[in-house]
Amino acid sequence: MAQLKDDCFAFDGRLISLDAALEKLASRIEPVANIVRLPLREALGHVLAKDIVASRDVPPHHNSAVDGFAVNFDDLSPGDESRLPISGRVAAGHPLDKKVLPGEAVQIFTGAQMPPGVDTVYMEEDCTTHNGYVILPAGLKRGANLRLRGEDVSNGETILIAGKRLRPQELGLVASIGQAEVSAFAPIRAAVFSSGDEVCDPSGDAPDGFIYDANRVAVIAMLQNMGCTVSDLGILPDDEDSITAALCAAEVNHDVLITSGGVSAGEEDHIKAAVERLGEIHFWRLSIKPGRPIALGRVGSAAFVGLPGNPVAAMVTFMVIARPVLQRLGGFQTMQDFRYPVTVGFNYEKKIGRREWIRVKLEHTFEGLTAQKYLSGGSGVLSSMTFADGLVELNESLSSVKKGDTVEFLPFNEVTR
Repeated sequence: MAQLKDDCFAFDGRLISLDAALEKLASRIEPVANIVRLPLREALGHVLAKDIVASRDVPPHHNSAVDGFAVNFDDLSPGDESRLPISGRVAAGHPLDKKVLPGEAVQIFTGAQMPPGVDTVYMEEDCTTHNGYVILPAGLKRGANLRLRGEDVSNGETILIAGKRLRPQELGLVASIGQAEVSAFAPIRAAVFSSGDEVCDPSGDAPDGFIYDANRVAVIAMLQNMGCTVSDLGILPDDEDSITAALCAAEVNHDVLITSGGVSAGEEDHIKAAVERLGEIHFWRLSIKPGRPIALGRVGSAAFVGLPGNPVAAMVTFMVIARPVLQRLGGFQTMQDFRYPVTVGFNYEKKIGRREWIRVKLEHTFEGLTAQKYLSGGSGVLSSMTFADGLVELNESLSSVKKGDTVEFLPFNEVTR
């Protein structure tokens, strides 16, 4: 495990925008995950650690895109049908062992290597054959139905850049150049805690005055969707010594420690003091809603992320702040997610200078996709997250939105994978 830089999360005391914070982090954070060599069948979802450079052309030769007849375009009769003798047959994996002579045609099948002497392919259904000859209609262009050598990938071309999460299409592309393994970052090892004497595990009873722990379940699920290896380390009590001991033990074999709740300035919020005993902590002064300043820091060699206690705030701040940090620690090249324009179906006022995320459901209307707001915007209303398809993001410069305005939409499937 690489050493986390001591000051990578440290900003000065000024209020900073989220975009500026993520930009600063992108320049400060280096991947901490180990690099492993994986066969392609085990590499799905991993982050590529080294560029992939093609060692061959793809396709490796000119080949036919259709079943039909290959000819030399110069042998065709301009403006009229042509009649050529069929001198051979070429199937995929069985190249013709001779050159096609001028004035000849060969039957060819999809994927078959184009033999020397031909440069154009007629589709079989456009042709007729009779007594060893093929009759070819007029009007085809030179090079029709031909796949050129290297038109997909050229030898020496960098086809994948380090920092990309490997999807099925990337794995297929690597296989197409004859490479069976990739260098990838090992999954980030995350330890997850909840905190608070009032918090109970869903598997047990919750007496009066207690609540069931939703945060740990939701955070673990989001980490698993990111491809992280997750340790569920339960609920931390409101006791500084116990918290310190638990964090110290978890730091040894994890890349990041994540807590929810217990990082404010209250008398029973002991996580801040425990983290400072073991490393350092920084409270980001971000003007955002939902959520309060998120705590980022270091416990020994592991990164520390302190999420808010309210479940909606915990989920949203994980999606838009903690997740990009974890992506960078895990080797991702980018820390930004796509936003999509949608029309709002509600009126809303907000504070200038604060970025807000509103839980919305998308509806198909004549105008396109319209975002409808959940009735309650409270940070503890977790049912609003099951109602929603994603978040409408309102930037710091806005003071209000009205029905019909176009805004940016951040779908949950962008920030939960």
